[in-house]
Amino acid sequence: MATVAVTDDTFDAEVKNSDIPVVVDFWAEWCGPCKQIGPALEELAAEMEGQVKIAKVDVDSNPNAAAAMGVRGIPALFIFKDGQVVSNRAGAAPKAALQSWIKDSI
Repeated sequence: MATVAVTDDTFDAEVKNSDIPVVVDFWAEWCGPCKQIGPALEELAAEMEGQVKIAKVDVDSNPNAAAAMGVRGIPALFIFKDGQVVSNRAGAAPKAALQSWIKDSI
């Protein structure tokens, strides 16, 4: 499964009401560190299919979801489980670090 593009309108349905944990990546096209972690998140989405959903929210197109989460800098990553935030982190990280963080949080 690839990452899922989430909008302000679909945030609750895709993230808060998901049956499995969701990693939400708040990003933007112009953000260098966001582009650095993008391929790693795509790979993790495929490798961890069924265990976790990885959702991407473009903050330029969807400012309401980012504002509701208090996002001040990107990339900002949140893990939701049963509709609640269980962990979050900011900034880019290598794939192994992201994978470890996700596994430890879900």
